[in-house]
Parts: sequence; structure tokens; C-alpha cells
Amino acid sequence: MKRLFWLGVGVVAGVALSRKASETARQATPAGLASNLGDAVRELAGAVGSFGAEVRAGMNEREQELHDMVEERTAVAPPSGRHAARRPARRARRAEG
Repeated sequence: MKRLFWLGVGVVAGVALSRKASETARQATPAGLASNLGDAVRELAGAVGSFGAEVRAGMNEREQELHDMVEERTAVAPPSGRHAARRPARRARRAEG
């Protein structure tokens, strides 16, 4: 019974090592390296996209805080929309020219 147990342990260890060795060999091939590189690039692109989304969300939050502060201190609502403060100056310059 003891020998049968150790035979089973040896078979399981052999199968596990064989699978690990074949997976390592597959990763060392050009196709395996390309697959790993592709996965890494996809992961990096996802991280960069998430970072950009977080930065935009933070910018919008800070912009809202600044608008609220201006409105609170001056009792004048700032213009809405992106870069709205620049629009009247552009029109004035066109009218002069």
C-alpha cells in the first residue's frame, strides 16, 4: 500500500513537472514571447486609459470646486462650458479687425 501511494505521488509530480516544462518551452518560442508582449501591452494600455480617466475626473472635480468658490466669493456665476471665458475676447478681437 505504501509503495502504491509513492507511485501515485511520483506520477502526479511527473505530470505536473511535464506540464510546467512544456509551458515554459512554449513561452520561450517566438509565438509565446509575442503573446506575453501582447498581454503586457494590453495591460499597459488599460492602465494608461484608467489613469487618463482618473485625471480627467479630478480636473472636472477641481474645476467645479473653483467655479463654486468664484460664485461664492463674487456672487456671480462663472460662464458654463469648456473655455467659455475666452469666447467673448475672441469675438471682440474679430470686431476690431
